[in-house]
Amino acid sequence: MQTPQFAAPVEQLIEYFQRLPGVGRKTAQRFAFHVMSMEEADVTAFAEALVGAKKGVNRCQQCQNFTDSPLCRICNDHGRDHTTICVVSEPADVAAIERAREYKGVYHVLHGVLSPLAHIGPEDLTIRELVMRVGKGDVKEVIMATDPDTTGETTAMYIAGLLKPFGIRVTRLAYGVPVGGHLEFADEVTLLRAIEGRREL
Repeated sequence: MQTPQFAAPVEQLIEYFQRLPGVGRKTAQRFAFHVMSMEEADVTAFAEALVGAKKGVNRCQQCQNFTDSPLCRICNDHGRDHTTICVVSEPADVAAIERAREYKGVYHVLHGVLSPLAHIGPEDLTIRELVMRVGKGDVKEVIMATDPDTTGETTAMYIAGLLKPFGIRVTRLAYGVPVGGHLEFADEVTLLRAIEGRREL
C-alpha cells in the first residue's frame, strides 16, 4: 500500500477532488492546496454552498433539469414553444444550446446515455418521464440532441423507436456537431447549424 504524501485530511480532500470529472491527481492537489490557503470563513462559505446546492436544488417536474423550484425557468416560460422538446444528455447541454439564443422550444434532460459497458440502462435515465410527456398529446416534435458518439447515437435511436407509435416528428441534430464531439463544448454557431440542419430519425 502506497504511503500517503500528505497529512490524512489533505489526502482525503485530494481524493474527493479527484472524483470530479476530468480532474487528475495533480489538479486535485492544486485544488486542495488552494483550499488550505483560503481564509477559514471562505472555506466555510464554500462548504455551505456545496451543501446548499445539493439540498436546495432538485429536478424540474417536467424536463428533469436542475432547478430550485417545482418547474424550471424554461418550463415556466409561456413564451417558449412547448410543442417542441429538445432531448439532451446532461444539464450542461441545456446551457450550451441556450447560449445560441435561437432555440425557442423546451427541453428534456436524460441525466446520462445508454451504456451497457457502464451498466446504464433505460431505467437509469429519465426516458420514462419523456415518454409520459409525449403521451399527453401536446408535443409535435422531439429533437434528439445527445452527443454524436456511439452511446449518444444508440440512445437517440432507442428513444426514437419508443416515440414512433405516437406519430410525432423525431429529428436528430445534424450539421456542425462533429462525430465524437460533446455539445457542452460546441460554439453557438455550430449548435445553431446543428439545430437548423436536424434530420428525421
